[in-house]
Amino acid sequence: MDIRRDEWPLALLMFSYFFLVITTFWILKPLKKGLFIEYYDHSGFDLLGVGFSAPQAELLAKVLNMVVAFAAVVVFTRLSRGLRRQQLTFVFAAFFIVCCVLFSRWLLAPGDAGVWSFYLYGDLYSTLMVATFFAFLNDSVTPGAARRLYGLVGLGGVCGGVFGTSVVSANVSALSLPGWLWVCSGLSLAIAAVAWAAGRRVDTDAVTPVETAAALPQGNAATEGARLVFSSRYLLSIVAIVGLYEVISTILDFQFTFTVAHYLDGPDIGRHFALVFTITNWVSLLVQLFLTGFIMSRFGLAVALLVLPFTVALGSSAFLLFPVLWVGSLLNTADNGFSYSINQSAKEALYVPTSAAEKYRAKAFIDMFVQRFAKAVAVFISLGVTFAVTDLSSLRYLGVVTLALLVIWVIAARYAGRQFALLEKDEH
Repeated sequence: MDIRRDEWPLALLMFSYFFLVITTFWILKPLKKGLFIEYYDHSGFDLLGVGFSAPQAELLAKVLNMVVAFAAVVVFTRLSRGLRRQQLTFVFAAFFIVCCVLFSRWLLAPGDAGVWSFYLYGDLYSTLMVATFFAFLNDSVTPGAARRLYGLVGLGGVCGGVFGTSVVSANVSALSLPGWLWVCSGLSLAIAAVAWAAGRRVDTDAVTPVETAAALPQGNAATEGARLVFSSRYLLSIVAIVGLYEVISTILDFQFTFTVAHYLDGPDIGRHFALVFTITNWVSLLVQLFLTGFIMSRFGLAVALLVLPFTVALGSSAFLLFPVLWVGSLLNTADNGFSYSINQSAKEALYVPTSAAEKYRAKAFIDMFVQRFAKAVAVFISLGVTFAVTDLSSLRYLGVVTLALLVIWVIAARYAGRQFALLEKDEH
């Protein structure tokens, strides 16, 4: 990692910030997913007289996440007009601490409302805290520094994933659900402290200048980010990358969840999720250590952005041929093992040469609304298939949809990578 001496303090602080965010996320993810699937595994979920299995009910929750994400875009956009970097972190960290405390009481005897709310809360945490972190990071470095630093900073997130899933997998029965939420509250407090220290290390003269009040858009907060996105072909290519990934990832996750629910029952479901997530994050760690920095610095973002489509193509092809428990489970690894490492580092670096408004408002629209809208599209694809075919053997043919969408994803990734290289040259 070609990091300069004066860059190390900020790089290590952002490494720690991302480590804490992703640790918290990976503590919450198996807890909220396991609670949801286990709660509806035997009884199912009834909506307007239509019965849904536990995996199908989770797909409905992903649709509802789109509504929550739209509200998050509006809130994030309004707050980012007056707050930046560590200031946004303070606001959202405080919000999630309060939520953890409330859920620690509510989930002592979970019902439908509590189970659904906690599932939505888990996704909202990743939506807001990851977006806030990368807005902070992208607003604190230059494009040249991004290629040098993002391998190390991304490693913080991957280490957080390994640590979070390993802790939950080894100690899932040691603490109650409320106990884990108190742990998450403490981690959120630590995030705020690290963000404060990182904010003091930013060289504001070297990065995007603070916008004056006159320069700030005065439009509707709900559409401001969308207007910025649709006025830029470069941002639209990022939309294509993000949107197609979310559609494909949701299909893969549904295949993974359906496979696990098909082969396992009861508490074995939650334990298997924790184990698979642990394997996935160890793969992410190895990729981030040995591939991300090397590929981004040696071959550039154009190549780094193509690694994930390649691994997803391999995983989907394998599941088409062998729809069994561990091949279905490793769809999660083929996806998230490379998404949370090299793909995330490369994708986030694409925002560095953009304006401050694009870093905050356009990125918020893409990361929150576009992501969730794409998930909703994938939900309807998955639900349509599951109502047409109900056996695991037939469900594998969702992989054909995945492989077709990968072609468009590769085209968008190649365009975005070339444009980033041109923008980086302009910087020099």
